[in-house]
Amino acid sequence: MSWFVTNTIAAFLLPPLSLLLVLALGLFLLYRRHKFAKPLLLAAFGLLWLISTPYIANSALHLLEGHTAALDSQHPNGHGKYAALDDKTRHARSPLPNPLPQAGEGAIESLREFHVNGQPQAADAIVILGGGTYFHAPEYAGQDTIGEATLVRLRYGAKLQRETGKPVLVTGGKPLGNQLPEAQQMRSSLEQDFQVPVRWIEDASDNTFENARYSFQTLQKAGIKKIYLVTHAWHMPRAADVFRRAGFEVVEAPTAFTTRYQTDLFAFLPNAGALHDSKIFIHEIIGLLWYRVRLAISNI
Repeated sequence: MSWFVTNTIAAFLLPPLSLLLVLALGLFLLYRRHKFAKPLLLAAFGLLWLISTPYIANSALHLLEGHTAALDSQHPNGHGKYAALDDKTRHARSPLPNPLPQAGEGAIESLREFHVNGQPQAADAIVILGGGTYFHAPEYAGQDTIGEATLVRLRYGAKLQRETGKPVLVTGGKPLGNQLPEAQQMRSSLEQDFQVPVRWIEDASDNTFENARYSFQTLQKAGIKKIYLVTHAWHMPRAADVFRRAGFEVVEAPTAFTTRYQTDLFAFLPNAGALHDSKIFIHEIIGLLWYRVRLAISNI
């Protein structure tokens, strides 16, 4: 399906539109004095309250982030830097991580294997995924430039490039009809803002699946199969899976984990930021399930 079709469907499944539709239906039935009116209104109100609560939204994102680990994670025995998740040191995974692991299954620990003696799991290139565009930026002469999520990924990708010296590929097209593909925006930022060279750009993709497929086509020509993959921690389960399916050996290099300074009263008071985080979580779950459907259809 096209980017427009898939995102239109997603808009109706994701909050707040999905809950607003339930509220509208409840109000309509209330007007008609239908017996299901009050349960629908209460359900919509309750769900909206829950997913707008920071503690709930953060916990949901932690479920996704529990399937990966920071590249700098320390082994419990003190082993060191770059002892990270990769294809040869991890436990076997299902084709897609269970989007809602059950408590007591050891979901996090079973996914975190580290290299012996903490030695680096060296990859041959760094692939940084685009995360959106800041359109017509007034302070940049009205030009399209990288969005906030992309900037976060580039910052960590630049750090990784300086520490490893590996060449960089940036990937991202123009699904919304950008003036410039995301990959070109990313190259400009890396080279001008971070003084990090970019060797390859992949600027034809409109989604994570195409990021993986087209990046593999590009790097295959250079004889590169093993990569550091840079994206948000909550996005890594879905991204790493499709990149492996495309043919890569992936060393996960997630960034921007969900953290909190402290848990206080405000963690339980609804706010717009938490609603956004919940939307990200639900979007990723839908994406994981959709990839499973695509896999099942392709195997028929």
